[in-house]
Amino acid sequence: MTDSPHVRPAVADDAAGIAAVHVQSWRETYSEQLPVATLTALDESEFAARWTGNLQSRGADIWVAVADGAIVGWASSSTDRDDNRPHARELEGIYVVASHHGTGAGQRLMDAAVGQRDAYLWMAVGNERALPFYRRNGFEPDGAVSTKQLRGTPVEVMRLSRPLASAHADSGPAR
Repeated sequence: MTDSPHVRPAVADDAAGIAAVHVQSWRETYSEQLPVATLTALDESEFAARWTGNLQSRGADIWVAVADGAIVGWASSSTDRDDNRPHARELEGIYVVASHHGTGAGQRLMDAAVGQRDAYLWMAVGNERALPFYRRNGFEPDGAVSTKQLRGTPVEVMRLSRPLASAHADSGPAR
């Protein structure tokens, strides 16, 4: 790895790269929450088709982290997915492939996706690697829990919130 990851807005041509990261990250992250058969069956072309639609719809802000010319992470955020939201901005997803953990890619994606705004996110219970990262960025569990279907498997999730007043100064420029 020679390039330090940089972050930029995603474009339509990024769908396949985002899909590859999405599939790889799920396999690396959710081995405790999802059956092996489900993770093995993840299809990058199916994810790429979904990402193509997401990128064309412009319903969310989507960012990619790029290193050595390849997408190594992505993040998306929006303001309209949940009816009962504690803040206007939701960090819908943020993933970085394990080989780029610790490179700053995740922090740069977080900064691009939500900056210093108040925001919230849903995290799978048991995703212990993610919780310290979110806490460093001012997010804390707010007591809301739910069950979401991930590829047909019920997964318990908890909501983390970050009121603007508690946003950390190192979480990026205001957007």
